[in-house]
Amino acid sequence: MNSSGSKSNMENLSPFNDFNASAEERFNILADKMSGMSSDVGNSAEFCLLPKDMQKLDDLFLKLKIKKEKFMGYQVNHAFDYSELYRFLGFSINNVGDPFMESNYGVNTKEFERDVLDFFADLMHIRKEDFWGYVTNGGTAGNMFSLYLAREIYPDGIVYFSKDTHYSIPKSVRVCNMEYRIVDSQPNGEIDYSDLEKKLQENRNRPSIIVANIGTTMTGAVDKVSKIHQILEANSLKKFHIHCDAAMGGMLLPFLEDAPQFDFRMPISSMAISGHKMIGAPVPCGIVLTKKELVQRIERPIEYIGAVDNTLSGSRNGLSPLFLWYAVKKLGNKGFKALAKRSVRNATYALSKFQEIGWDAWINPNANVVVLKRPSEELVKKWQLAVYGEIAHIYAMGHVSEKMIDEFTADLQKTI
Repeated sequence: MNSSGSKSNMENLSPFNDFNASAEERFNILADKMSGMSSDVGNSAEFCLLPKDMQKLDDLFLKLKIKKEKFMGYQVNHAFDYSELYRFLGFSINNVGDPFMESNYGVNTKEFERDVLDFFADLMHIRKEDFWGYVTNGGTAGNMFSLYLAREIYPDGIVYFSKDTHYSIPKSVRVCNMEYRIVDSQPNGEIDYSDLEKKLQENRNRPSIIVANIGTTMTGAVDKVSKIHQILEANSLKKFHIHCDAAMGGMLLPFLEDAPQFDFRMPISSMAISGHKMIGAPVPCGIVLTKKELVQRIERPIEYIGAVDNTLSGSRNGLSPLFLWYAVKKLGNKGFKALAKRSVRNATYALSKFQEIGWDAWINPNANVVVLKRPSEELVKKWQLAVYGEIAHIYAMGHVSEKMIDEFTADLQKTI
C-alpha cells in the first residue's frame, strides 16, 4: 500500500459498522473507497468480499448477539467494552519470548504486559523482584506451563489432582508425560484431604506435585492450600510443588471477605488465572505466575528472536495484554471488588429463585456458581448450560442480570 493517504483511507473503511445498509450496498461502498488504493497484489477493490460473504458475516454477528443474551452456563464475562483499542487491530502484535526482555520483534506490547503482571503479582502477594510470569491464551496454557515447570524441577515427581479438576490438567500431564494419581473429591467438589494424604504416603519417596483447584469448574469448590500444606508437613514431605489452578477464583476470592487464602503468602510455586472469565475479553486469555528462581531453570537464549525462550508458545498474542491492561487501569481493585460482590450477590439471588419454585439447587461458600438439577435438553441448549451427569450450573458473571435469572427461572418452572 502506498504511504500517501493510506491512513485516512483505512480510517474511512467502516461500512461494516453500518448495519442499516444491505450487504450489497456496503460492498459497493467499500469497493469505491478502496478503488484508489494500491497494493502489491494489484487493484485492492478486486479482492473485496462479495455481497454474499458480507451477508454471511452479518448473519454471524446477529447470531452471536442473540446467543449472548442467553449465556449463563460458562465462566465468561460478556460485559466489556474495548472499543478504544480497536485501532490496534491494524498491527500484527507479537510478544515473542520473555515479557521482561525486549526482542528484535519491535511490534510488541511487552511494556503493557509487564504492567499487567505487576498488578497480578501485587494481588497475589509476591514481590516484584521475586516473581516471573506472562500473559497466556487461557487457563489451560497456564496450567500446562506450570506442570512443565514442575516436571523440569522434579523429573521423578508424581502429580496429584482431584476428580473434579479441570480437564486441562489430565491433558497436560499426558502431554508432559508425567506420572499422576487421581484423588477422590468431596460431595461439594473439594478435594478429599484424607485420600490425598493416603496417596502421598504411598509415594513418600517421590516429589509431590499437587494441583489445588481455586474454584472447580462445575461447583466452584476451593481446595484449601493450608490443609494441603499441613498434610505435607505432617508427613515430612519436603520436595513438593503446589500449583493453584485459579482460572475462576483468582479474580474472585481476593475481593471477598473471609475467602480462603491461596496466594504466594502460602508455600505455592505457580498459579494460573484466566482473563476472559471474571474480567472479560473478546478472546480467551490469562496469566501465569511463578517464582523467578524456578523459571530460570528452563530459560534458553534464542538468537533468532534476540530474546530468551521460557514460555510454552513461541509467538504470543500481543493484543491480550492490551485488553487486560485496559481493564486493570480502568477498574482497578475497587472496580474488581464491586464486580466480585455483585457476581456473588446475583448467584445468591438465583439460588433463592430456584428454591422458590422447588428446583433442587445449592451453592458453595464464596462462589458465583449455582449448581442445580439438570434441566431439559431444550433449556440446556437455549441457555448454553454446562452439564455433568445429573447436574448443571449457571455462573452469575458480570453480564448476568436479575432479569436474565428471572427469565431462566420462568423457563424452569414451565417444565415442572
